[in-house]
Amino acid sequence: MTRGAAWLGFTAMSIGMFMAILDIQIVASSLPDIQAGLRIPRHVLNWVQTSYLIAEVIAIMLTGCLTPVLSTGGLFTAAIAGFTLSSIGCAWSGSWQLLILCRTIQGFCGGAIIPTVFSAGYKLFPPSLQPRATLLAGSLAVLAPTLGPCLGGYITARYDWPWLFLVNVIPGVVVALLTGTLIRVDRADLAAWRRIDGAAAIALSLMLAAIELLLNRAPEQGWSSPEALLYLAAIPFLGAFGIAHCRSHPVPLIDLRLFTDRRFAAACGLSFVFGAGLYGSVYLLPLFLGFVRSHDSLEIGIIMTAMGAAQLLSAPLAAYADQRWPAAVVAAFGMVLFAAGMIANGFETPRSDARELLSPQILRGCGVLLVMLPLTRIALAGQPADRLADASAMVNLCRNLGGAIGIAVVDTISTNRAPRLANALGERLQGGDRESAGFVGLPLARFHGTPLGPVSAADRDFVKPLIDHAAATLAFNEAWLVLGCSLGAALLLIPLLRASRMTRPSDLL
Repeated sequence: MTRGAAWLGFTAMSIGMFMAILDIQIVASSLPDIQAGLRIPRHVLNWVQTSYLIAEVIAIMLTGCLTPVLSTGGLFTAAIAGFTLSSIGCAWSGSWQLLILCRTIQGFCGGAIIPTVFSAGYKLFPPSLQPRATLLAGSLAVLAPTLGPCLGGYITARYDWPWLFLVNVIPGVVVALLTGTLIRVDRADLAAWRRIDGAAAIALSLMLAAIELLLNRAPEQGWSSPEALLYLAAIPFLGAFGIAHCRSHPVPLIDLRLFTDRRFAAACGLSFVFGAGLYGSVYLLPLFLGFVRSHDSLEIGIIMTAMGAAQLLSAPLAAYADQRWPAAVVAAFGMVLFAAGMIANGFETPRSDARELLSPQILRGCGVLLVMLPLTRIALAGQPADRLADASAMVNLCRNLGGAIGIAVVDTISTNRAPRLANALGERLQGGDRESAGFVGLPLARFHGTPLGPVSAADRDFVKPLIDHAAATLAFNEAWLVLGCSLGAALLLIPLLRASRMTRPSDLL
């Protein structure tokens, strides 16, 4: 394969991954339109996303054992073809049941795409070019969540909801043709099907499904609800069973020996926490802009493009730093920037808007690739060819599971804390607290630190939505601070990224 063909094929793979990640966000921003179009019951609506996410994490885990069967190029081509066909199925769904089925297939195919791209970058290119491949794939992987709301808002504003899925068709066909023709880095071994540990695959798939369902349902139903307790009981049992099979099977579903490498384990841990921050922030900001500031999906998307722009503009600096400085230093600097951007968001008021949100987004955008590039390189560089798929699957799985937990943290805090904060604000306002009145946005003339006395029903009706918005803002602020401080605490893992001797990245490749 010529160098040009390798870059063309890998670029096509990266675009396919961009499509798969983008799809989650553009659909999330347009769920009300899909609900209205198919008359989806409210209690079923979240399954449009949940079915995709469950299938995605299962597929990410399984790419390590599917790659030898189909080959790197074969697995990716099959996955992008399945993703494209299921996108057509989603667009043409005449019922919500068919839509959820197609979304499940779409999620499984999308999940197989993501780790395959990163492992392909280390199979296609020599060590000197691997950082450039990671930069290309990493940039598109983290750019998709920030552009998704804008694109989703634009599509639903200009067209009907099926176009959320039909936009995948033409690029999907082109990517499938290019990768099917150009990507030839290993050979398929169909006989490897018989060596897959089916028991471990079933147990760990059920475990991942239970984790996703727990994180999806518990924030609303309560972490002590019977359903949540059932998932909490099943997860460790299924996990222990699956890991025991991986340890004893001659061809383990997951090569647990990867985690004996201190640097790989630390990279996975940091990817987990970073995923919580990345996906939590992309989920939390639209909540604030939509509920408190009453922006529509297109306006939200335009505001959120600031982070994507900062990421693109900082990409050359991130690539330079990743090649010149030790990985631990680069990752630590990126984590500090990203955590600072999240903590800065933790002091919003109900009147904060695009201008106030700009600098925190720039901080996070500049930090993204400074975190992702060194962690990906530590996890994948130097891995033997037969372990690359497993290594890529694990680091991507950790990031996605971290993202699911980050979203669950946001939901739990906003659901549980907002009503309590609203009651506390109401009591302080009744007591004449001037600072609370200013935060809520009420005229200060009546607030002098003394009780207000009886309040008319008309005044209560006027003030209630303002209190609700203010309480939601305070709850969102708490979520920002929790996620930001979690990233700060994860800096304790940074020393584990250091090599046994102090070397530059070029020495490690």
